[in-house]
Amino acid sequence: MKTVPEALILMAGNGSRLRAAGQTLPKPLVPICGRPLISYTIEILQKLGVRTLHAVIGANRDSLLLALRALVPPRICLNPIRNPNWEKQNGVSVLCAEGQVKAPFLLAMGDHLFEWPIFERLLKGSDPARLNLAVDRKVSSIFDLADATKVRVRERQLIAIGKELPRYDAIDTGLFLCPNEIFSYLHQAQHRGDCSLTDGVRLMARAGKADAIDIGEAWWQDIDTPEMYAQAQAHFREVARPRV
Repeated sequence: MKTVPEALILMAGNGSRLRAAGQTLPKPLVPICGRPLISYTIEILQKLGVRTLHAVIGANRDSLLLALRALVPPRICLNPIRNPNWEKQNGVSVLCAEGQVKAPFLLAMGDHLFEWPIFERLLKGSDPARLNLAVDRKVSSIFDLADATKVRVRERQLIAIGKELPRYDAIDTGLFLCPNEIFSYLHQAQHRGDCSLTDGVRLMARAGKADAIDIGEAWWQDIDTPEMYAQAQAHFREVARPRV
């Protein structure tokens, strides 16, 4: 398996849908079976040998940074990157890291949970000169499919992406291995200073520069709503339950 020394995690958003349901903590810190959500990803990054973690923060940045300093182990250098325009789409958060992160780098969402084999498959199957997206072909098992970002794949090449994609065969998990080119494509995608990560990925796919890496049977979950949060809690309780 390849090693990647740097990772970028996006955690600048306000988590408005969870807050509307009464959750007061920043979303990366909400407890999943007694541990902060983001601690699971940090643990995997440490296992992978990541040496620098770039964290894009915005809303609740002071409380979030204080917690991150306690959660990130000493062997990983934490580089907080402030996004003053955190209300905009997540492509703006990625662009805040331009010039600070060294490619190829892992890119993950701060409100997603991933099992270890997803990282293994992504790093083993990726071409570091291209954009690599971990995708889930188990479409029927996706919780809240309407909210998921869909992708269409030809062999291993990513050819289309979007939430409203009419024809699709896999789901975007929110985990990437990125080349530096992602920044130039995000600049191209900007409209009035705003863009989503999906906008940049779509342009790279159209240029034939993006691959889809199948995660197989591994589990992941976006934590964006109270229902998704409950689903993740239920999964971890099931995994932890003793087998007889």
